[in-house]
Amino acid sequence: MLEKAGAEVLAERERIAARVRDELVAAGLPVVASGLNPVLSQGVEVNVDPFDDDGVSVGWRSSPRLESCVLRAVKLNLLDDPAFEHQRVVLEAMLAAITAILVSAGFTVRDSLNDYAPFTLEVPAGPGGSPSWGLREEELTVPGRPAGADGASAGGSES
Repeated sequence: MLEKAGAEVLAERERIAARVRDELVAAGLPVVASGLNPVLSQGVEVNVDPFDDDGVSVGWRSSPRLESCVLRAVKLNLLDDPAFEHQRVVLEAMLAAITAILVSAGFTVRDSLNDYAPFTLEVPAGPGGSPSWGLREEELTVPGRPAGADGASAGGSES
């Protein structure tokens, strides 16, 4: 029987998931909003597994139209329908792009071992520190006011 992960583990997974979403949005990818009707959603889907074995999973949701074509082909047993192959190519390309973006940002990313969730990635660990797109100290300095005038040191940015 699967047991739920502890509160600290879940909090870390939520931190990683939020950071994954932020990094992918910063790269220009759409992210599926939690609770959005699947008929309207497309883009990166990030989920936190509350059980001990998985963690943070990331997948790609193609447009509702492409998914509808694939489901129609499945329902009608049209195994040679071009939507199948196109969907596979789309999923592989998007997961490769997502992997490259997240690895560049400092995440640990691997293919999912979950047979029930093909075409997904697992993100067991994420970076600490500030993201590459985060505000820089010089962006926070008020023109005409000397650096450190508020008591903060001028060179103490988090990395």
